[in-house]
Amino acid sequence: MSHTFTRYVAAAAGVALLLGASACSTERTDDGAPAAAGGDSGGLVGIAMPTKSLERWNKDGAHLEGLLQDAGYETTLQYADNKVDQQITQLQNMINQDPEVLVIASIDGTALGPVLAQAKEKDITVIAYDRLINGTGDVDYYATFDNYKVGQLQGEYIVDTLGLDTGAGPFNLEPFAGSPDDNNAKFFFSGAWDVLSEYVANGQLVVPSGKAPASNDQWSSIGVQGWSSDTAQSEMETRLNSFYAAEKVDVVLSPNDSLALGIAQALLGAGYTAGVDWPLITGQDADQANVENMLIDRQAMTVWKDTRTLGDQVAAMVDQVIKGSKVTVNDEETYDNGNKVVPTYLLPPVVVTKDSIKTSLVDSGFYSAADLGL
Repeated sequence: MSHTFTRYVAAAAGVALLLGASACSTERTDDGAPAAAGGDSGGLVGIAMPTKSLERWNKDGAHLEGLLQDAGYETTLQYADNKVDQQITQLQNMINQDPEVLVIASIDGTALGPVLAQAKEKDITVIAYDRLINGTGDVDYYATFDNYKVGQLQGEYIVDTLGLDTGAGPFNLEPFAGSPDDNNAKFFFSGAWDVLSEYVANGQLVVPSGKAPASNDQWSSIGVQGWSSDTAQSEMETRLNSFYAAEKVDVVLSPNDSLALGIAQALLGAGYTAGVDWPLITGQDADQANVENMLIDRQAMTVWKDTRTLGDQVAAMVDQVIKGSKVTVNDEETYDNGNKVVPTYLLPPVVVTKDSIKTSLVDSGFYSAADLGL
């Protein structure tokens, strides 16, 4: 962990130096809109985020906007309430303002082709933020975490904790996958299932509900639309009521923290008790409610994607685009959106458990000790 955190600090320092070369900072007006940037501002940057209903997108949007404004760029930040049409309308409005760059965390990665064609007509550079935009040649760059690795880390944690590699089992597993319209969800599931499927095949992991996809390509059959906690809770309640009258679930593969919250609520309602018969539950994002659940043994782990480093990287890419510099990427092979291979910058995810919350999340400043009641 110390080496990873050192790399993050070094990267953040480099971004600060890069952005520090830009113009004076921008201040907000009373209505929340950015005032005109001072000095040699590079112009306007549009930021489109999916929703305010998930903690991480609020943090992502605010962090990226703050970095760009501190560097002297004007910004327009919009949240779309997880409504595709609303996000398209917001992007059209941004395009009409002639931004230099659009940074887009898409709701539906297949729905933005026509609006991005409008951006291309105006020579606006498009950076996909954390979610790949598919089916268009008009996305220029992509920045994200190694999403396949996220799933691998979840699968490897299950293997190591249960002792599957030493022949332990059988254990009852219930797998979940993310939203079918989120391109990242297939990478999360594939990473985990490539680790776990051999243990399903040999009987060390048993799926009483039968909801074990035969291959990675069938991941969306267990996908939870919109990453909804409520939908995940309802689905887990159905599985518990239908398949667990005489036995207990031992492990739940949850691809992210919002699903893990719903799954935990279903388990509580079914009478499961932390520390007694609570199953191992995975997660992702290190949302505060989930970290608090980890502290009381209602979630085993989360994969932390320090979204500050993603914002740092995207801010640096925006700066490079506007200044006409070479844009830094480190993967030009993996992310084929069906129209082109999108040049990508990948960041590393990190496993956090109850024992590493302080060293990972608190010592890094992601949360304060008071935030978590420590």
